[in-house]
Amino acid sequence: MGGAELRAPLREVGSHPAPRGAPAAARLTLLTSHTCFHCQPRCLRLLADGKLLSGDVTHYVVPDWKVVQDYLEILEFPELKGILFMQTACQTLQHQRGRRQYNKLRNLLKDTRHDCVLFANEFQQHCYLPRERGESMEKWQTRSVYNAAVWYYHHCQDRMPIVMVTEDEEAIQQYGSETEGVFVISFKNYLDNFWPDLKAAHELCDSILQSRRERENESQESHGKEYAEHLPLEVLEAGIKSGRYIQGILNVNKHRAQIEAFVRLQGASCKDSGLVSDILIHGMKARNRSIHGDVVVVELLSKNEWKGRTAALCENDSDDKALGDPPSEPMPTGRVVGILQKNWRDYVVTFPSKEEVQSQGKNAQKILVTPWDHRVPKIRISTQQAEALQDFRVVVRIDSWESTSVYPNGHFVRVLGRIGDLEGEIATILVENSISVVPFSEAQMCEMPVNTPGNPWKVSPEEERERKDLRETHLVFSIDPKGCEDVDDALSVRTLANGNLELGVHIADVTHFVPPNSYIDIEARTRATTYYLADRRYDMLPSVLSADLCSLLGGVDRYAVSVIWELDKTSYEIKKVWYGRTIIRSAYKLFYEAAQELLDGNFHAVDDIPEFRGLDEKSRQAKLEELVWAIGKLTDVARHIRAKRDHCGALELEGVEILVQLDEKKNIHDLIPKQPLEVHETVAECMILANHWVAKKIWESFPHQALLRQHPPPHQEFFSELRECAKAKGFFIDTRSNKTLADSLDNANDPNDPIVNKLLRSMATQAMSNALYFSTGSCAEEEFHHYGLALDKYTHFTSPIRRYSDIVVHRLLMAAISKDKKMEIKDNLFSNKDLEELCRHINNRNRAAQHSQKQSTELFQCMYFKDKDPENEERCISDGVIYSIRTNGVLVFIPRFGIKGAAYLRNKDGLVISCGSDSRSEWKPGSLQRYQNKITSTTTGGESVTFHLFDHVTVRISVQASRCHSDTIRLEIISNKPYMRPDTELLHQSSLLLKSDLVKEVTRSVEEAQLAQEVKVNVIQEDYQKYCQTKGSSLYTLLEEIRDLALLDVSNSYEM
Repeated sequence: MGGAELRAPLREVGSHPAPRGAPAAARLTLLTSHTCFHCQPRCLRLLADGKLLSGDVTHYVVPDWKVVQDYLEILEFPELKGILFMQTACQTLQHQRGRRQYNKLRNLLKDTRHDCVLFANEFQQHCYLPRERGESMEKWQTRSVYNAAVWYYHHCQDRMPIVMVTEDEEAIQQYGSETEGVFVISFKNYLDNFWPDLKAAHELCDSILQSRRERENESQESHGKEYAEHLPLEVLEAGIKSGRYIQGILNVNKHRAQIEAFVRLQGASCKDSGLVSDILIHGMKARNRSIHGDVVVVELLSKNEWKGRTAALCENDSDDKALGDPPSEPMPTGRVVGILQKNWRDYVVTFPSKEEVQSQGKNAQKILVTPWDHRVPKIRISTQQAEALQDFRVVVRIDSWESTSVYPNGHFVRVLGRIGDLEGEIATILVENSISVVPFSEAQMCEMPVNTPGNPWKVSPEEERERKDLRETHLVFSIDPKGCEDVDDALSVRTLANGNLELGVHIADVTHFVPPNSYIDIEARTRATTYYLADRRYDMLPSVLSADLCSLLGGVDRYAVSVIWELDKTSYEIKKVWYGRTIIRSAYKLFYEAAQELLDGNFHAVDDIPEFRGLDEKSRQAKLEELVWAIGKLTDVARHIRAKRDHCGALELEGVEILVQLDEKKNIHDLIPKQPLEVHETVAECMILANHWVAKKIWESFPHQALLRQHPPPHQEFFSELRECAKAKGFFIDTRSNKTLADSLDNANDPNDPIVNKLLRSMATQAMSNALYFSTGSCAEEEFHHYGLALDKYTHFTSPIRRYSDIVVHRLLMAAISKDKKMEIKDNLFSNKDLEELCRHINNRNRAAQHSQKQSTELFQCMYFKDKDPENEERCISDGVIYSIRTNGVLVFIPRFGIKGAAYLRNKDGLVISCGSDSRSEWKPGSLQRYQNKITSTTTGGESVTFHLFDHVTVRISVQASRCHSDTIRLEIISNKPYMRPDTELLHQSSLLLKSDLVKEVTRSVEEAQLAQEVKVNVIQEDYQKYCQTKGSSLYTLLEEIRDLALLDVSNSYEM
């Protein structure tokens, strides 16, 4: 049987009909003996999603619920083949270990590299067993798994032995010899007999067993309770319903991890509680064994027990305790009474040093390891390798956290790399963000089209008939970063016969090469995005697509999905729009700098454009005029679109983006703030326009199952610091709407210091909510709005090479076009429920991508300054601007390197900063007095110095090394005077896209005509030259995602 035939759906004969609420996986695997009784033995192994169990194994393995729960990371070993997961065991894992662990299992089942499948035994009439009266849940689960294993053995015509592995000794005794061909043994016995040479699996198994023994011994010892017991689930649910308890997600403040955590309200709790702020959880006792990211249930304390946040800067909790600074105003405070969903994951930890191990005495085998993430408590594991591993980053997993234990118990999983080694630190960032970067599998690569010199890819005659051919009629070109090979968008503009303009946005037709539910589609869905780090990237799709056949390279035929508008020749109002599949041939592959030069009238840039080489002067001049006209016209259109959006509430926010320059050996050469160009904005405007119109189209066709992107309005209290800072300079910031905010920011300009407006916009950025993908069937239409872009509907359509959301949107758009033509919709679209689940996954992976990019940039920033002498190295001294006041220091922004951080005015010895007549600083005994917009340091000798908001100071930059955590940048004020006079021109350039006089003039004319739409957006180019991944179509993501991409201030009370 061929692959296509094997993947055909099986007839649901003689099985229980799947209930409406049954898991999708269960509905896909309704099998009976009648279904494939006459199939060949190899075909009998067919299960869901087209996966086959290997035909070259000696047996199949059926783990029971306890083995799946305790040994899942061993079952993930690719060496273990022929694993049959029963639905009963999988559902038990979901209930016992939560969604994160369950999702790990689901991803394992989807992964074509792993030889395992799911069998929905509870939906098969011969496998389903009702629970008997008085039978415990555990016994019924084990009996169900065994019964399904026996049925499956007979289903395979008794030709393939089944080994059921269990930790239930009674089950081994009872079922061990009951059925010939079905063997029941312990998991340890299975590894010893079948995989004696798989050393890593044995070591991991021993670690898990040791951890379990420690837990059992601990529960038998008569320890007193360290924490209160969690309330039963039914009590928690009833309390949430009645309003006594509040449900939310725990966010630990990484700067005060032992003291401060906050619960962000979730679901009904958010609407019914009447609270306008998050709930403070003060101290570890009140946190009650919950870990950052857990979904918890909180009981509010009485108002006289409420506490406030600490307003002081601190590096760690011990500093915070020693400061004695008064907290801020009391806020709602509570304690955790239960955990609805654990967020446990793999944690990167560091073992204690040799001295610390020795100090632990007789319990040296029980080691407290320190997680890399400050927000996670120390974890106790049992190992005899502590001394050997003390110089390495290591992965561990948490097994339990009993009420009798101060710390959670866990076990060792694997070694990542040496502390401080680049690859080890990068691996740490990936693990901490749950990013898997394994190579694409053979099965996935087999689905890829061929494009070799001997067998070049060609446009098929069938596609030529069905697509609109633009190759001879349209001047199509792309504008991307230098060295970019992955071009997923191109543009065109031309004058029509009636004098109107035609604007086209052409996006790579990825879905032509990635069929729904194919191996590569499932992999792309799991990855959800391409991950960009400072020195590398990890692609969502194989390079044969991302850098070749889906890349809209110059001079080659490519499939595209196009949105083409007819615009009025003078007002640029949209007259009509067309959506569809096209064939294009890009005439030019421009990079931004060259396009900007042509726009500015500097025609020497053509020497850098390869398409102009070899042309005679006449042809060269004609083509140059044609290209310059097109770029100029596109820019003119973009200015008008942008101006119309300004009228509607344009937000021009500010972010910090740094280009990390590496040499050939990956040593960091320089940190450079990226300089914006108007052509960046031109491209971005066209992409926003396409995304907006596609959003409207797919919502009109599928109002209850379209994937859109929403940006909720920010909470007003988040603007308080922005308003106070602006007030210090005499500016008023009106935050009632995006329009009033935008106008206020436009007016908040200090003619003597452009950096003031830059910092105010950065503060506005920090106040923004995160933009999220959602299914339109899950919320009311008035909630669709995108605050940052001021659009009623918005989506992501323009980057299908690197975002799975865009692939989904492309399929929706194609289905909408088919629906308009009264044609059959070929692709099965996601239901609202399935799409909402997919959106949650993509949002989660986007956050992981943003955090990993930020962390890798911080890693390279520290590498840049590390091992340099901060006293004498020129790069370590820089001009800084104070942008926030704290009780014991200030927050400083360094424009040269895009760094934000804390500078202490009182050190650990209690001394305060003093600046003499030469303005140089030194530490002396004294005190600090904080005011709203300034802080004064006064020595016991009567000398005083005052630091105001937006003062320029000279800062020394050094690196605070850490063995257990990431290194951090340390800032020290060495003079209360500027390091050098700020270069106004440089500041203007790096202040991203301040309005030009031309744009203001166009805005004024548009407002007079009362044309209102859209929103102004900041543009940041991602220039990954070495790895050649285009980011051109993501230039406008600043307003949506910059809050995570920007280097977060240490002033943040916790990460969003």
